[in-house]
Amino acid sequence: MNSMASPASSLSISISSGGRPFRAMGIGSPNPNTPSSVVNRRASSGGRYKSASIEEDEEDEDDDEEEVNSEFTRSYTVQIPPTPDHNNNSSSNNCPNLSNPVSGSSTQTMEANAKEAEQQFVSSNIFTGGHNSVTRIHAMDKVIDREPSPRQGHPQMVCSLAGLICAVDGCDGKVMRDERGQGLIPCGCQFMVCRDCYMDALKNGGQCHGCKEQYRGIVGPEGQIQTSSSFEADDLPLNIAPPPMAESKPQRRLSLVRSMKGALRKSFHGNPEFDHNRWLYETKGTYGYGNALWPKEGYAGEGVNGSMNPPNFGEKARRPMSRKAKISTGILSPYRLLMVIRLLALGFFLTWRIRHPNRDAMWLWGMSVVCEIWFAFSWILDQLPKLCPINRVTDLNVLKDKFERPSLKNPRGKSDLPGIDVFVSTADPEKEPPLVTANTILSILAAEYPVEKLSCYLSDDGGSLLTFEALAEAASFARIWVPFCRKHNIEPRNPDTYFNIKRDFTKNKVRPDFVKERRRVKREYDEFKVRINSLPDSIRRRSEGYNTHEEIRAKRAHIETGGDPTEQLKVPKATWMADGAHWPGTWISASRDHSRGDHAGIIQVMLAPPSSEPLMGSSEEDNLIDTTEVDIRLPMLVYVSREKRPGCDHNKKAGAMNGLVRTSAIMSNGPFILNLDCDHYVYNSLALREAMCFMMDGGGDKICYVQFPQRFEGVDPNDRYANHNTVFFDVNMRALDGLQGPMYVGTGCVFRRIALYGFDPPRATEHGGCCGGRKKKLNLNPRGSNKSKGKVTPSLSGSSNEEEDLESQLLPKRFGNSITLSASIPIAEYQGRPLADQQGVKTGRPAGALAGPREPLDAATVAEAINVISCWYEDKTEWGQRVGWIYGSVTEDVVTGYRMHNRGWRSVYCVTKRDAFRGTAPINLTDRLHQVLRWATGSVEIFFSRNNALFASSRMKFLQRIAYINVGIYPFTSIFLMVYCFLPALSLFTGQFIVQTLNVTFLAFLLTITVTLCLLAILEIKWSGITLEEWWRNEQFWLIGGTSAHPAAVLQGLLKVVAGIDISFTLTSKSANDDTEDEFAELYVIKWSCLMIPPITIMMINIIAIAVGMSRTIYSVIPQWSKLMGGVFFSFWVLCHLYPFAKGLMGRRGKTPTIVFVWSGLLAITISLLWVSISPPNANSDLRRFQFP
Repeated sequence: MNSMASPASSLSISISSGGRPFRAMGIGSPNPNTPSSVVNRRASSGGRYKSASIEEDEEDEDDDEEEVNSEFTRSYTVQIPPTPDHNNNSSSNNCPNLSNPVSGSSTQTMEANAKEAEQQFVSSNIFTGGHNSVTRIHAMDKVIDREPSPRQGHPQMVCSLAGLICAVDGCDGKVMRDERGQGLIPCGCQFMVCRDCYMDALKNGGQCHGCKEQYRGIVGPEGQIQTSSSFEADDLPLNIAPPPMAESKPQRRLSLVRSMKGALRKSFHGNPEFDHNRWLYETKGTYGYGNALWPKEGYAGEGVNGSMNPPNFGEKARRPMSRKAKISTGILSPYRLLMVIRLLALGFFLTWRIRHPNRDAMWLWGMSVVCEIWFAFSWILDQLPKLCPINRVTDLNVLKDKFERPSLKNPRGKSDLPGIDVFVSTADPEKEPPLVTANTILSILAAEYPVEKLSCYLSDDGGSLLTFEALAEAASFARIWVPFCRKHNIEPRNPDTYFNIKRDFTKNKVRPDFVKERRRVKREYDEFKVRINSLPDSIRRRSEGYNTHEEIRAKRAHIETGGDPTEQLKVPKATWMADGAHWPGTWISASRDHSRGDHAGIIQVMLAPPSSEPLMGSSEEDNLIDTTEVDIRLPMLVYVSREKRPGCDHNKKAGAMNGLVRTSAIMSNGPFILNLDCDHYVYNSLALREAMCFMMDGGGDKICYVQFPQRFEGVDPNDRYANHNTVFFDVNMRALDGLQGPMYVGTGCVFRRIALYGFDPPRATEHGGCCGGRKKKLNLNPRGSNKSKGKVTPSLSGSSNEEEDLESQLLPKRFGNSITLSASIPIAEYQGRPLADQQGVKTGRPAGALAGPREPLDAATVAEAINVISCWYEDKTEWGQRVGWIYGSVTEDVVTGYRMHNRGWRSVYCVTKRDAFRGTAPINLTDRLHQVLRWATGSVEIFFSRNNALFASSRMKFLQRIAYINVGIYPFTSIFLMVYCFLPALSLFTGQFIVQTLNVTFLAFLLTITVTLCLLAILEIKWSGITLEEWWRNEQFWLIGGTSAHPAAVLQGLLKVVAGIDISFTLTSKSANDDTEDEFAELYVIKWSCLMIPPITIMMINIIAIAVGMSRTIYSVIPQWSKLMGGVFFSFWVLCHLYPFAKGLMGRRGKTPTIVFVWSGLLAITISLLWVSISPPNANSDLRRFQFP
């Protein structure tokens, strides 16, 4: 049995291939005091899953089980599809200890080759496991039924070496490959070996199997010998010393960085690793008076020898990457003045209303005054945070100059930008179509960001094989789509959106081969869609076939053992992979350990981390497009499905996102995180760079996240139900950006990882006194750097060593028992710092510190990632309480952002000229109401929790606190709104009004309040860029939601707080309609919901009240026309706001459910009869006399 050391876990890894296990590996901790060791392992509540070890056992091919000292004995074999990193692989994959006894000039080359072979092993296997269960590695050949085509020879594909067999006798493994997929020969004698044989040779002295000489270098595909002397100095990764709590941990699995001082010192003392002449040539440098002078291309300046004067690097460092674009005072000053005027008018109006009651209808006057006071209070909460709206602009050229231009510390101009991990979440492939998710993944992989710095993680919370195979298909299609986008600068980079745009696709395209290649890619995409859409039927037919075969085998075995032939055998209805292996996730027919809430954790590296150097393609005839001038590398792509078990609270989407945070910290550890919903794709390929302009700018270390506005496609042109929500995204969010920053709205947000971990910002301000007028600067986290021997040790606090040791001891309690995860925290903090040479940056990092390549993945790293997504990992930790996404609310996004602002962090709102991200919105009335219901219910939960802004800390600004208070209070406005919508009807029924008489004072107040509201709306339209129609649609849906979803949210929130009744919501369906004849067919679909009853009742009662009021006034002896006009005006106001709702009920052909009208009619009749019984008509009144006014 082979074993590897892992300081973070004590796991047993089972490797299987071809449908049965063939090798077992134990991964144990060398430290018995490790928190995750076997002796300290927590027991699960059910007691079913225990730590186990697997004994090697060679059995016949028909034997499907292995001996495991646990009830978790089923060994799964999952095979990968022909994707860029998963194709036919050797069946003898192994993962031994990597020890290299060879010394000399070839040591570094062999270590690099060993790491590459290890990464190839990781990307060719799927990892499954969970709490107190065996972590298994499953060798994979394919996951789909089709065979790989000859065009799938991508450099990151394993199948590139399908025809190269190991030359060692008795071994039929595939030979090692280089980054281009070509044969990698470890020795100059041209003796080709596989990875396992090469590792065995290194362990036994490093002698070649062919010539019996020591390995000295790697022979490339063109015959050149690559030794350590051919490596550039900056090809080597830069390192940071490990933090004190993990000094014994190997540094190979973290994105570590070293100080540039050692490399620079060596380069100036004649070290051959740095060629100074080559650097001068590449940077066009010349000598003069002891300095290098840069010639201006195409122009002979006035400098020495026709060269320019040396660049002013100090001035370049002072150039900001972002700036505030203040709104014109000609708009903002009148806007603020009108707010004051309307506030004074409301105060005088309410005072007058209280002092002049209606003696004839005190009940009507009382209800109206209470509602009006609440409306005024609600308007103040909504309007005060809009006092300081701002706009922001970025400069991408400055970002490129600072991080991707050649410099003294980065001579080759490698990208010095920090890494970004992109999270995409999905839960149900039926409501979130796999084609939509696949298109989102493709848009991320094609984003304009350094390929080696970008990683994409898909969280499949349903553990569906359909999502897994769809992601594999997307990874395979990415080898065509991503180079095509880079070559022709395609926008948008979602293939479905791009190919369906109705415009001239040849505009601004100058390459002569564009039309031909576009046609080819379009054909491939059509085939890709067919494969994705046929996956459900393919999986179903495949599973039925395998299950039938299993039943026959079980029946035959039962008869051979002497069993009764007529006995019915129970054979589980499994869901099968294409290679004849059980899927370890959720089965179509739910079974134990294979249901939506009960399955093992799964991690699969679909695309391995790319190389650090650009990799150009070729112009071979088999290629769809000519990629000779295009970088064909692809970002890392990982499939993750966290473990789920009965009895464990999985915390819905927030729990899935926290699982991705931990997984990515171990596998890539990008200092920044972008989260997207599965239906929100990258519409602007430069969006990630836009976010980095804020994060990497001076003062960017205080920014916790950059929020982008949500933009939607597929909405009807009239936006009947205000799906675009432009008033919130373009008015409210811009206004908050002038305070402490916008709220987090769930998607399209770039986070600073260290802020998600619950740490305080480096600097903050305490706001005390009345309305936060007294300010106090705080230096919360003065980050110090302990410099010793050219290395930098990052520290999250500038305190003493004793305090740092105490903090290190508290890390396991806070983040869990993974040492690897704890060790990655200071690395992420250091890599997320702005450059130290920028103005105003006190604790930055040196330029060029992130220009080196990152370490490849190994099996122990992925095994540790399996450990941190187990269902009980968060037990007795602060995950969901202080760390990561916060639990306890259906609107976890708002709570998570609130916690960061409450600690003193700032956020930024980034509105780009071209929309950064686009998604889909529910245009159906019922789906839209349920979406609003979920948001409002989350707000009610926030109001009754400790996350209420009334209890915010002094680090939050006063107006920011007002904005968060409004978030928790706005659903309660629905109670007063519903009462106020019935008041006009009650007034018409009774012949009374909310005031004694319609005198001039009342009308003047009403006119002033209405006019100031309209003028405020016009000025908001001016500085926000929205249209008047969008503002009116928002007003209409405010009343629709306030009379339907919001009252239900208040009721559900009260039930949860008082009675403890939990609230469950279904996912909003994402449309994948391919019906080109009617793009908005979903708009006319009517689905019954009890939320429709209150608005319909309000409409019917107001219509009846208008008829009753007019009849009573016309036939009365003394007509009260003023009261009639007042009641009719307000009833008409209510009906105008409910018009989109009424239009939606009609559908396309009036197919409104009968039950809607039945319930509404019964309620209207009941209320009318109740009113008649309370106030019967006067028998003495002469209704037969008719008199015109």
